[in-house]
Order: sequence, then C-alpha cells, then structure tokens
Amino acid sequence: MTVESTAARKPRRSAGTKSTAGKRTTARNAPGTEPQLVQLLTPEGERVKNAENAAYDKYVADVTPEELRGLYRDMVLTRRFDAEATSLQRQGELGLWASLLGQEAAQIGSGRALRDDDYVFPTYREHGVAWCRGVDPTNLLGMFRGVNNGGWDPNGNNFHLYTIVIGSQTLHATGYAMGIAKDGADSAVIAYFGDGASSQGDVAESFTFSAVYNAPVVFFCQNNQWAISEPTEKQTRVPLYQRAQGFGFPGVRVDGNDVLACLAVTRWALERARNGEGPTLVEAYTYRMGAHTTSDDPTKYRADEEREAWEAKDPILRLRRHLETSNHTDEGFFAELETESEALGRRVREAVRAMPDPDHFAIFENVYADGHALVDEERAQFAAYQASFADEDGGK
Repeated sequence: MTVESTAARKPRRSAGTKSTAGKRTTARNAPGTEPQLVQLLTPEGERVKNAENAAYDKYVADVTPEELRGLYRDMVLTRRFDAEATSLQRQGELGLWASLLGQEAAQIGSGRALRDDDYVFPTYREHGVAWCRGVDPTNLLGMFRGVNNGGWDPNGNNFHLYTIVIGSQTLHATGYAMGIAKDGADSAVIAYFGDGASSQGDVAESFTFSAVYNAPVVFFCQNNQWAISEPTEKQTRVPLYQRAQGFGFPGVRVDGNDVLACLAVTRWALERARNGEGPTLVEAYTYRMGAHTTSDDPTKYRADEEREAWEAKDPILRLRRHLETSNHTDEGFFAELETESEALGRRVREAVRAMPDPDHFAIFENVYADGHALVDEERAQFAAYQASFADEDGGK
C-alpha cells in the first residue's frame, strides 16, 4: 500500500450514476477560493515568509531538517495505521472506525507542539494526536472493537479517553484548565473538536467559562468542512475562528493541511495559555478526505470535484515536496519509512485479530446500580435472539 496516496482510497461512484451532491456543492473549496489563513508551506511545498505570518513564523524558526523528517514520518505512519483500521472494519474486525484521512497535518502539527505536562482532551478521531502522546494504536482499536472502554490510562500520557458525546470534552478541558490554574501550574490544556461540534451548547458554555476565568486552554477545531452530511455554511454565518471574538479571546485560522503552520500556531496559543493570557480558538481549515465513519457514504452528499480539489493540497505530499526541494532527505529515507509503515500495518492487524470477541451481554451491565426488571427482560430477549443463530446452524 502506498501510504501517501489519498486518491487510492477515493470512494468511487458506479458508472452512469449522477451526483446529486455536485449540484449542491460544486468545489466550494477550489484552489484560489480559500479564506485568508496562516500558511507557512504552500501546497507545492514552498516556504512562505511574509509580514502576515511573521508572528507565527518565529515559533518554527528553530525546526531542524531532522524534526521536519520526524513530522513527515508521524503523518505517514498515522495514515498507514488509519488505512489498516479502515480495512479491519471492512473485514468485520471492528464495529466502526472514524478515519482521519486528510487531517494528519492538523493533528501531528498540534500534537507535536505540546509539552509532556500539557493535557489533551480528544474527541474520537484524534488518532494522530494519540500517536504523538505515545498511546499504542492497538489500544484505540480495542475500543472500536468493543473489548474495552479506551484501553489506556489517561494520566499515563496526559491524553484523556476518547469522547463520543459531541462537544462535551470541551467542558471537561475547561474545568481541568481552571483547576491547574488554581494549582499554580504553568502547563496548558488543549481540547479537540470538529466544525459540527462547534454548534453544540457545551462548546459555547466552555468558551464562556474559559474566558471569564482566563483558563489556560486551547480550543483546537478541525474544520474538515462536513459535519457528517452537513456543510459548514449550514452551521455558521461567520468563519468559525471569529466566534472567539464574541467571548472575549482571540481566534486564528490556520491552514490545516500545513503541518508547519499548525505546529507554529499551536505553539503560540499554548504559550499564551501558559503565560496566563487565557484561552485561544484555533480553527484548522482542512478537509475530511474519506467518510465521517465507516457507516457513512460521502458520495451521497459531496461532489467528487470538491474532493479532487483538496487532493491537490494533500498534507503529506506537501511536506514531501518541501523536503525534496530543500535537500533535507533522500530516497533512502522514504524507502525505510515505507518498510516501517508496512511493519506497523502488520503489527496492528495481528494485534486486532488476537483480541477477544466483544462480550455481547456487557451492554446490560451497570445500566442501573441495583439492577432493573426491564433490563433483565431485555437481556433475556437478547439471549434468545443469540441462541437462535446456534439453532439455525444445527447447534454449532
């Protein structure tokens, strides 16, 4: 598998089928129409230096070629893991999977900006951030297989368990940030959420409390353009980063496909938090190249032309071009990385297939502290349903 290719994983519509999505969204984000944002690497991999970006450029001025190769490696391996997880779900090994395809730069850039003592509150798609925090990828898959509730100790990596309830983790992050501020710590907190979650009341409440209490928290919104089948313009009349103004703290929009810009802007926002300057909203303007989850079919609501326009801005290809034109690496590096990525894929695949099957009856446990007659009835009905399959197979 070529880990850099997004086109290889593009959902294809059967021949002769017309796209109704194309009538509604015809390349809304075509090149040349993007809103103004912080960008340090163009899609062609060229370094951008101008007065508008000077305030952020200094935060990556000391990044070495070795560190750039490290960022590239992070993105490639994260994409390889993500591709393997998608395949495993299609093979029935996982119940569901939420792919991050196309969002690697936003997650790796922000994840590598964090210090060890900073605390992360993710949603359920932050596989790249989990990678940066040292969480074993197989632990993520255990949750999506249904054999654990997360599988890692949040305090071991300062990386909270995945949050399925949309937007609620921003409240957890704000409360935690208020607590460490009272403790006198100089660390920071970062909360990840998507453009869809930005419409949740929990997020607005988090903005209010963090602003009033000057909490050291960074709200990192990955605007991937689609909240399942709902485009961003159906949720807001202003760019998402501008919402911060109404709550009294700064917001900034960064090119979410530019790993260097995401690293710089997140470092800047975290520094503000640590210095007692309060919260920041970072909107990483990116794109979800695949489905919302493996239960979704984006061809039903999204135009092929839109995706193709974003494929030209692939975050991994962008950094590779920069590495090559800057003579920061050679073909040997890429070959070794390809070997490493295949080894990661095998390790993940073998680990998942070695996991036990989920306990089908675990869903009935802990619903009520002392049990409940209705739950007992439902458990019995489900047991009879499961037994029917054995009867159909002749008791096997």
